[in-house]
Amino acid sequence: MPEEMVIFTRTYDFITWLIPLTENFPRSQRFVVTQRLQQAALNFQELLIEANAQRGARRAEKLRVADAELRKVRLYLRLCEKWEWLKPNQYHHVSGMVAEIGRLLGGWQKTVTSASQDAL
Repeated sequence: MPEEMVIFTRTYDFITWLIPLTENFPRSQRFVVTQRLQQAALNFQELLIEANAQRGARRAEKLRVADAELRKVRLYLRLCEKWEWLKPNQYHHVSGMVAEIGRLLGGWQKTVTSASQDAL
């Protein structure tokens, strides 16, 4: 069940921290960078849910796509920091959250890969 896996909790915490924060970003960017950041974060969480519902190669593929979404999140966060939409302490905090989520995702991917290799 998703609630039992730490990655789901950490991703939920990340999104509940991020979305309200992005409402303070410049109005002119709400439908460009802000929207893309929000969508990438939400897409990432949805892909985790979909991956959890799959097995084998399908799960591995969903996790690969989720990894790509997380890379987008990182890019958009770096841009937000560069343009000073995030304060240094906010960027440090969110970077830590995303790094932990990335480690959890990598661990899940390794587990899925080794399980599918064992099945061969």
